[in-house]
Formats: sequence, C-alpha cells, structure tokens
Amino acid sequence: MGASQLLSSLSCEIKIIRAKNVELKTEGKLFVRCYLSAGNNQRVGLNSRKISSNSDLFFDDSFSLECSGSEESIQRLMQERVVFELRWRSKVPVLGRVCKSCVLGRVEIPWASVFASKEMEIEKWVSMVSTGRTRIVDEDCKPPAVQVAMKVRIPERRRRGSMWDECGCMDGGGCTCVDADHIFALAVLDLVG
Repeated sequence: MGASQLLSSLSCEIKIIRAKNVELKTEGKLFVRCYLSAGNNQRVGLNSRKISSNSDLFFDDSFSLECSGSEESIQRLMQERVVFELRWRSKVPVLGRVCKSCVLGRVEIPWASVFASKEMEIEKWVSMVSTGRTRIVDEDCKPPAVQVAMKVRIPERRRRGSMWDECGCMDGGGCTCVDADHIFALAVLDLVG
C-alpha cells in the first residue's frame, strides 16, 4: 500500500449488560453471541459469558475492538450492523457431549445509529425477534430483551511526511501494516466479574 493513502482507525466497545423477559421451560445456561463484520463479507462471532437461566440475568460483559484500514474500508464498516443473538444451552449433556445452543431471539443494531447518536454511544434495551423455540421459551411471555451499550471513538489522525506517527515500521520507508482492501479487527473479550 502506498504511504500516500489516508488511513483511518476507530475503537469500538460493545457491552452486554443484562436480559429480561426470559421465561424458560427448561433450566440451562444463557449467553449472547455478537456477530461483527470483519470485511470482505466475513464476520466474527463473540460470545458473552454464560449465566444460569435461573439467575438475575446479569451478564456485565464487554468486547473492545480496534479497527484500522483505508478510509473507504472504515466507511464500509460503518454501514454494517451488529447482530445480537440471545442463546440457550442445556446443562445436561446428551450421550456425554455438550449440546448445541439454541437461538431464543435475534436483533440487529446498525453502527450508523451509534455514529448518529450524541457522543457516538448508545445504551438501550432491544427486544429480540423470537425464533419460534416454543419447546424452550414460555410462549405467553413478552419477547426476550437484552440491554446493550455500544460506543465508538475515532482517534485523531496524525501524519509526519510519508509515515504514520503511531506506526514506526520500515524505518521511515512507509507503513506496510495495513492492507488497503482489508480491515483487521482485534477483538478482546473483557470478562468483568
């Protein structure tokens, strides 16, 4: 990539705070899976910590991401959505194997709504669209909801000559750390509690 191309970066934080309206017929573990765009029609799935379905439904989990790429690739990322799935997994193994998880509800939040908000952060309850798992979820209840928070920070861009101040690679010969056609996202799961 030529050093004359403008590079951008942004920091994102996603918090899974708690759930409500989850009335299950069977005991098990609940967790939230987030799907994030990683560019080139690929996505990354991140799981929150698992909590008992009989608990107070408090996750208190967060994911921090650092994304960098060309301005065009960052603009494409901002047009994407984060998918949240509330999932359940039985505590009882079948034939000694861990059971697959079932999606109880799903919702998508566009990054554009975060960018458009004051201070580029939101915190809200989102109602999940049910997936019809009536053998697990009590049908007479309200749809499950999850309280989430999303925040974006765009660091100030700095350039010195043909090289990025924060990079320092190639001893002044230009930055080769970022491919212009890709966004590299580093996801770090920060378990709290």
